[in-house]
Amino acid sequence: MKLVSKFFQILIAIAIPLGLILTGMRTFFIPPFVILEYNMPGFPEDTYGFTKADRIHWANLSLKYLNNDAGIEFLGDLQFADGSPVFNERELSHMVDVKLFFKTMMAIWLGLVLFLVIAGLLAWRARWLARYWAAVSAGGWLTLGLLGLILVTVFLNFSALFTVFHKVFFVGDTWLFYFSDTLIRLFPMRLWQDLFIAIGAFSIAGALFLAFKGHKWADR
Repeated sequence: MKLVSKFFQILIAIAIPLGLILTGMRTFFIPPFVILEYNMPGFPEDTYGFTKADRIHWANLSLKYLNNDAGIEFLGDLQFADGSPVFNERELSHMVDVKLFFKTMMAIWLGLVLFLVIAGLLAWRARWLARYWAAVSAGGWLTLGLLGLILVTVFLNFSALFTVFHKVFFVGDTWLFYFSDTLIRLFPMRLWQDLFIAIGAFSIAGALFLAFKGHKWADR
C-alpha cells in the first residue's frame, strides 16, 4: 500500500504544474483578454489598415473557431468587403493545427482536474490525506521552479521561446507568416508575450497557494 501511495503522490506532484498552466490557458485565451491587449498602452497598431474594431471582430471569430466543433470552412468562408478571403491557405492550415492543439490541451486539462479530484477522494477514503496534500505542496514547488525558468526566458528572449514552442508542438513551418498576413495583424508577438506572462503569473500565484496551503494541510 505504501508503494501505491508513493506512486499516487508522484503522479499528483507531476499533474499540478501542467494543471495550473492549462488552467491559465483556459482562463486567458479568451476574447476579453485579446480586447484588453488591444487597449493596452503601447500595443502595436496594425500598419496595414485594421482598426481596433476590425481586430476585435476577426479575432473573436478566430477564437470562436478554436472553441466550436466547426470545420475550417468556418474561417475559410470569411471574406473582406472587397470579396478577398480573410485568411490565406497557409493561415487556415495553421489554424487547423492550433485547434487540434487547443482541443487536446483542454482534454488533458479536464483529465487532470478529474484525476486530482478522484485522487483526493481516494486519499480521503484510504486516510492518505496528509500524503495527498504533501504531494500537492510538492507540485506547487515544482511549478514555481519550472515557471521561473520559463518566465526568465520570456523576458530575456521571448522570440527564441516562441520558436521552440512551435517547433515542439507543431509540424512543419505553417506557423511562419508575413507581417501582412491576417493572423500576425490580429495576434502580434506582443500579445503572445503578454499571454505567456499572464499565464505564468496566474500559475505562480496558484503554485504559491498550493505549496504553502498543501504543506499546512499535510501537517494537520
